Amino acid sequence: MLGTLINFATVMVGGVLGLLIGGRMPERIKTIVIASIGLITLVMGISSGITTANPLIPLLALVIGAVIGELIDIDKGINVLGEMLKKRFSRPDSQQNFTAAFVIASLQFCVGPLTILGSINDGLTGDYRLLAIKAVLDGFSAIIFASSFGVGTLFAGATILLVQGGISLLAGLLKPLLVSNPHLSMAAQPRVIELGAVGGVILVALALNILDIKRIKVANMLPALIIAPLIVAILNLFGIPLNFGL
Repeated sequence: MLGTLINFATVMVGGVLGLLIGGRMPERIKTIVIASIGLITLVMGISSGITTANPLIPLLALVIGAVIGELIDIDKGINVLGEMLKKRFSRPDSQQNFTAAFVIASLQFCVGPLTILGSINDGLTGDYRLLAIKAVLDGFSAIIFASSFGVGTLFAGATILLVQGGISLLAGLLKPLLVSNPHLSMAAQPRVIELGAVGGVILVALALNILDIKRIKVANMLPALIIAPLIVAILNLFGIPLNFGL
């Protein structure tokens, strides 16, 4: 939960700064900050991805998960929902402008792979590094949103507490399902390691989006986070070593 609290704090600070700054932030500053966040996300993704005991496990998980995600088209669903809410609440009067700020900022802060990956890590192992990266990105976004849309941006912080806190709590409740060796710490559990490795690959894809290198439907890869621990569980069930095929 610490990562969620940090994220909440940066949005509050960013929102207040945005109200004070208004629309005076240079575009070049926005560009370099976003590029920096993208590079750090890339490094974090690579460092998580290489922890796998067998590259075939995240490969299988990503292929199966991405096919499921593409068939459902999670990415399209998120975008359609966002556009519907934006159109519904984008009106000129102050009350509707407040609501628009709240809805748009909430979508920006809480709908995305980094929200899910970071909250799961925080809930399972207490590792809040991904949410710390997200906190910087959201704090900067809050400056932009607050300067453009107003005080409604600050109230989106409540959405962060609700969504990310809820995911972290749920991940904590699901811990027993991810434990295969009671003598190992949570972070050292094979199912958690492979889940983290898949998450790392997804982070690399997200970084490519942030850096505007290649557009990837990252949200469609999210089912792989469920598939990876299942693959490890199946291998354990049949007594197959994790380094099979190597």
